Amino acid sequence: MIDLRRLRYFVAVAELLHFGRAAARLHMSQPPLSRQIQQLEREIGAVLFRRSKRRVELTDAGAYLLDEARRMLADAETLAVRTRRVESGETGRLTLGFISAVDYSILPGLLSAYRAAHPGVTLELRELTSDIQLRELHEGRIDAGMLLSPVDDTALATLPLLRERLVAALPEDDALARSRTALSLSALAGRPFVIFPRSAAAGLYDAIIEFCRNGGFAPRIAQEAIQMQTIVSLVSAGLGVALVPASLRDMRRRGVVYRSLREDSPLLTVLLAWRAANRSACLAQFVATARSSVRRTAAGRRAAAASAMS
Repeated sequence: MIDLRRLRYFVAVAELLHFGRAAARLHMSQPPLSRQIQQLEREIGAVLFRRSKRRVELTDAGAYLLDEARRMLADAETLAVRTRRVESGETGRLTLGFISAVDYSILPGLLSAYRAAHPGVTLELRELTSDIQLRELHEGRIDAGMLLSPVDDTALATLPLLRERLVAALPEDDALARSRTALSLSALAGRPFVIFPRSAAAGLYDAIIEFCRNGGFAPRIAQEAIQMQTIVSLVSAGLGVALVPASLRDMRRRGVVYRSLREDSPLLTVLLAWRAANRSACLAQFVATARSSVRRTAAGRRAAAASAMS
């Protein structure tokens, strides 16, 4: 393998065709420079310069090597710059898992902020249920996941991103959909429910079941679906009602009406989770962006609350 340092020495001599001036450019004395060029010629097995007392000339081999050496040195510098950018998180690749619900709340803003600050990072997004995200985090298939709490795993670090209440999603021809006021949870008793399977989101499933029981009834589960869009589609088709995160109000679907509930529903918490041992700079920058987003959102809510009280 050719020593890049010797290639730089060679380029200096080849461009100036003078060992003394080349040594001055390189901030070294001439004898060591001459020895380095001789060593390079031995490594390559070719004479690079024709030397005389009056002049130094490139051989055909030397002229060929000059073009290649310039390209190799430029490539090496580019490689070094790119490597430093990867180390700093300026460039690289980040694979992010997310549940469908965040597509209607925090995901767009968070991705926009991260991309604006780190345009050189390639983002791969994968829509996955919480249980699959946990598995793929451990397997290293995703770098971070936006999933539902709880996450009881000491190998994972977490950051709460969003807490929100549940609202009722109703078929538009349901009598309850005509009400313009908040619904009592007990009004949903006896109606078929569309719900996440417990295997996909145990926290959300258990919260909904417990919420209904506290309201005086056990929900009659008619259908299960693992994506929020599918749940809302099944509601629009008249297959049942559903309790969904409040942010899904922004998902406009013909045939579906959203109504607030009089009772305080359980708070649904979305977490950002990642392997604590993952030292990726891109991941660290994404977590930092998420922390900033959470702080801005909290500050905005405090300001809104203060304004409402004044």
